[in-house]
Amino acid sequence: MVLGTVLLTGCSTATTEQWKRLGLPEGASDRTEAVRSLWIGAWIAALIIGVMVWGLILWAVVRYRKRNDDVPRQVRYNLPLEVLYTLAPFAIIAVLFFYTVEHGNQVTKMSASPQHTINVVGQQWQWTFNYKDTVEGQEGVWETGTLDKPATLWLPVNESVQFDLTSPDVIHSFWVPSFYFKLDVIPGKTNKFELTPTKTGTFAGKCAELCGLYHSRMVFTVKVVSRDEYDAHLRELAAKGQTGAATGGEDATTIPGSGGEK
Repeated sequence: MVLGTVLLTGCSTATTEQWKRLGLPEGASDRTEAVRSLWIGAWIAALIIGVMVWGLILWAVVRYRKRNDDVPRQVRYNLPLEVLYTLAPFAIIAVLFFYTVEHGNQVTKMSASPQHTINVVGQQWQWTFNYKDTVEGQEGVWETGTLDKPATLWLPVNESVQFDLTSPDVIHSFWVPSFYFKLDVIPGKTNKFELTPTKTGTFAGKCAELCGLYHSRMVFTVKVVSRDEYDAHLRELAAKGQTGAATGGEDATTIPGSGGEK
């Protein structure tokens, strides 16, 4: 008890909060609660089922351990037991399926008119962000990254954003752990999702699909800021002449050493 008290009192508030989240990152989007409750609920269900199975295994090991050389009594079947282990898995699957569909619908829900639309281009091995907002009379601005200077995605807090994901080369995966959302970026197909950032700050993003030599360095930063700061950043991009849209392939800076320098 003394040791436990010392350990608990020595934990910081941040560590305690992380334990409550079972190690998951602190959420920063309106999709957080749906994904987190689904994950934690699945873990709890798996733990309960695991404890029951382990208990039954240990009970069978002890109860029916070998006591002598007599042949155990042979039985043809046990109807109640067979019904139980046939129906129980179906019941478990049905419950998990119901909550997966329910929470999945919340996570993938999209509105008819999001406040902002950003085309995210994943290319080997960096990201290009095309902001569709009208800036200084120009329809859209863009920015892209390199291995030496990864891209930064700017988002306004508490405003809905639709992401259109495209790729000119291979499959990538757009992932911001703090947003609790990940979606593949597939050549020849535009995948879409929508969310609302709910917390200002700087968050890490990365490619979550093995996409080639520099996959591990295909990272980016997300800055969630106020609307005024967001608008000011877009005006800066327009002032640099980064207007219109970049495709990611020809318009992005090619990675030095990748065999395709421009």
